Amino acid sequence: MKHFYPFFFCLLLLLLPACSQREKESSHKDDSTTKSSVIVKYAKGFSVEDREGFRLLEVRDPLGESSLVYRYALVPRGTKPEGIPSDCEVLEVPVSRAICMTALQMSHFIALGETDKIIGINSIKYLFNEKIKDQIARGQTVRIGMEGNFDTELILSTKPDLIFVSPFKKGGYDVLRNLGIPLVTFLGYKEPLALGQAEWMKFIGLLLGTEERADEIFGGVEKRYLDLCDLADSAPTRPTVMSGEMHGGNWYVVGGKSFLANIFRDAGAEYFLKNDDRYGGFYVDFETVYSSGAETEFWRIANSYPGAFSYDALRDEDSRYADFRAFKEKKVIYCNLRKTPFYEDTPVEPDVVLADLIKIFHPDLLPDHTPVYYKILE
Repeated sequence: MKHFYPFFFCLLLLLLPACSQREKESSHKDDSTTKSSVIVKYAKGFSVEDREGFRLLEVRDPLGESSLVYRYALVPRGTKPEGIPSDCEVLEVPVSRAICMTALQMSHFIALGETDKIIGINSIKYLFNEKIKDQIARGQTVRIGMEGNFDTELILSTKPDLIFVSPFKKGGYDVLRNLGIPLVTFLGYKEPLALGQAEWMKFIGLLLGTEERADEIFGGVEKRYLDLCDLADSAPTRPTVMSGEMHGGNWYVVGGKSFLANIFRDAGAEYFLKNDDRYGGFYVDFETVYSSGAETEFWRIANSYPGAFSYDALRDEDSRYADFRAFKEKKVIYCNLRKTPFYEDTPVEPDVVLADLIKIFHPDLLPDHTPVYYKILE
């Protein structure tokens, strides 16, 4: 990966692990009936099994909110192996032409150095990656339109091997199903653990024929992340943190088992709704947030503010924000999505995000780390 941080600390490896990623690893089910050269340790949303002449790839909702299972048979290009289950969609691999619908999907191509395989995207809003920008400028990658208004003729002209979709989102994919192009379900965004989300690069590696590279890159991310977990475990205190802002009269929050709550925990902090048992997000009124978050020490905000975001700008949005402790003590954690490739890079760099948060919550533990995505608002 492109970020590196030296450690000059003796990690307390004898402590009972508090890291949510390590807990997931220790509870990983060893199913002796399923064997594969690709080991999935953290991701709950996909599994792979080696069969005679092909690989069986299954995708399911990581949170179990849907019982649907999507099954794909990955066959070497130009072969027709026998014994493929009738409910599997056949995908010839390696894939060389793919359409991505989200920045999270693109992030894995970026991490693997395979952006040239992306021949279509649905939006260039807040696109940061210079290679993909260059591909668009040269016509190598095209814009296929937005959800519900796809340019089907353009899509067909690109001759994609497959299109990545998120079927649980309102994406207007019905028109795509009639094109005869394989739609591959991608559910990495629903993984509740940071390493689970990052591990979807193995999923992309299986399709691109770069599984060894994906495994190597992920292995580095995993080690750095778990080392940082150990470091955060040694912190003498665990500050509290809230997240979000008001939108349209309501405050969007995520549950206590969510991705965000878990990464706060791994960074040595406590999410202000840690006892909530939901994985996803939901809306509450201001009073509900204030009753639980007025005295939290930190407040995380990620938005696309058009100018220089500040405490004055935050107060101008809603004067009641100034009543929060984190506002008064100038402990707002901020990421400007207009200026930072957050969605393109963080899915495959959870170790960097974790280092940013540890630097904020426990600055003495990482004195030499330079924030990449999150920093304290000035």
